[in-house]
Amino acid sequence: MDWAEKYRPTHLDEVVGNSTILRQMFEWAKSWSRESRPLLLYGKPGTGKTSSAHALANDLQWEVIELNASDQRTKAVIDRVAGTGSTTASLTGASRKLILLDEADNLQGTADRGGAKAILDLIRGSRQPIILIANDLYAIPGEIRSRCLPLQFKALQARSIAPRLRFICSSEGIRCSEEALHQIAESARGDMRSAVTMLYASAAGRQRLENGELRISNKDQRASVFDLISSLYGTTQGEDLLRVSYEVNETPDTLIQWVEGNLSGIHSVPELDEAYQPLSRADEYIGYTYRQQYHTLWRYATSVALLGVSRVTRGKGIHARISPPERWRRMGSYQKQKSVRSSMLRKVSSAVHMPRTTLQESYLTPFSILIDRDPLPYAREFRLDADELNLFLHDRARAQTVEKTLAAEEKEKEIRRDKETAAKGKKKVAPAPQKELPAPSEPDTSRMDEAPVEKADDRSQKTLFDGF
Repeated sequence: MDWAEKYRPTHLDEVVGNSTILRQMFEWAKSWSRESRPLLLYGKPGTGKTSSAHALANDLQWEVIELNASDQRTKAVIDRVAGTGSTTASLTGASRKLILLDEADNLQGTADRGGAKAILDLIRGSRQPIILIANDLYAIPGEIRSRCLPLQFKALQARSIAPRLRFICSSEGIRCSEEALHQIAESARGDMRSAVTMLYASAAGRQRLENGELRISNKDQRASVFDLISSLYGTTQGEDLLRVSYEVNETPDTLIQWVEGNLSGIHSVPELDEAYQPLSRADEYIGYTYRQQYHTLWRYATSVALLGVSRVTRGKGIHARISPPERWRRMGSYQKQKSVRSSMLRKVSSAVHMPRTTLQESYLTPFSILIDRDPLPYAREFRLDADELNLFLHDRARAQTVEKTLAAEEKEKEIRRDKETAAKGKKKVAPAPQKELPAPSEPDTSRMDEAPVEKADDRSQKTLFDGF
């Protein structure tokens, strides 16, 4: 068995590093209620995010329902697996079920279509604790981020990795020099899983490890776009700045948009104009690239943009938050509006048994007038959320008020159902009280000569069937 899996921590006290985060996770779990926000664990790979979540569930004896990138995470799959699990009790007798969504920042393509919306619905209606795990915090939609409690797992230090490697060597009966352990720990660059994998590869078929016998592959450390923007406003020289740009896993046209979107560090109008000139020239190279399919020009576009803007910033440093380009936010807003409109048309057309095109072309205005007069019953009947209802009302505050009213009604129904279920479980059939029979008396001989009179049966139908 691979050592990374064999020595995966099973309890929180076995997880290396990030002790403050682990303590916050445990406190969140112990005090969890339906009003608690889900946890969002993010950080570089190999820092213990997934292992910590499983260890937490193991310590508290919770059942785990996990979805990761190897599973399809469409709306239907999330609703069937995680959605059902979040509203039902555990079959194994566990006190709670932990809904674990790994690689939540990797929802993309047709295989995960609708997954983000399903995760949002899952968070809103879950009766069980939820933990989301991601490498890139900002790759998760803002609506999901705002409803979660983010906890960052930081890269592990080499001095924290080395003792764990020493423990593994002792468990496997392998003698390894301290120099070799520290060399592996340094090469892992904060990734515990990578360190254990390198130790496993080096120790295969050996009983002793020295420096010269190590199989170490330097971990691929790509720079992020945030590192590039920081270097652009720092004192990084031109050659080093270009090297950082080549390490960023983005195309030159994307990098130029990031640079243009973070020119807020330049406050002087003449300097801002001077910075836009190389960006404009770089954009021309990008256009030539796509028209002529001559991708060698990408290198010119990157060099012109970065070196030109760096000459303007002159190491002033950026004191504002580095954020994605504003146009991306607007494009995301347009896509969201399109998705909300499509969802609204689907719900209403299905409820009134009308084709979507007919509803959209002929009946949206009459529906808007009716819904605007009294939105609550229509929102209840069509199951509209605040965004969908706002397409009719054009009043977000009013739409949110209606959504809160419907949520309160649903919560009251759930409480009533829970009480009825509890009452049925406690209800017992009480035995019918037995009446004490009167003592036998002497027969009245004075009336024995009279003819017997038949008495009508005055029992009701209910009494007749009591015996059944």
